[in-house]
Amino acid sequence: MDEQENQTNPEDDWGAAIAEQAKAEADAAAAAPAAGATAPTSVFQEFGAPASKPKMANDIEFILDIPVQMTVELGRTKIAIRNLLQLAQGSVVELDGLAGEPMDVLVNGCLIAQGEVVVVNDKFGIRLTDIISPTERIKKLNR
Repeated sequence: MDEQENQTNPEDDWGAAIAEQAKAEADAAAAAPAAGATAPTSVFQEFGAPASKPKMANDIEFILDIPVQMTVELGRTKIAIRNLLQLAQGSVVELDGLAGEPMDVLVNGCLIAQGEVVVVNDKFGIRLTDIISPTERIKKLNR
């Protein structure tokens, strides 16, 4: 009869659930080997165990189709707004880069290489002459 009352009375259901939870916690505490142990290590082994590393090609495959912004920078200059407003078609703006000097190749604003301008079939391109090493790129990011 008590079981039927527990099934129909919601307060008794909560009481039974709390008692069951307390019993489970007591059993877990009794099973712990040391007083300082909070959880069996077997629960966390899958997270702490060294997983076999996938091949580097698989890691790179994941990011190969992500688009990035590539920019070739010929040079820079500072100009007053008065002079900027006077620019017209045919105006020449002096840049700080020198003719024949390598141009910077930036990907998402980060310098990755330097190169020189080439013309192929009436189209401009850049021939890479120096690629910045990953360690040098990291050093520049930390500055």
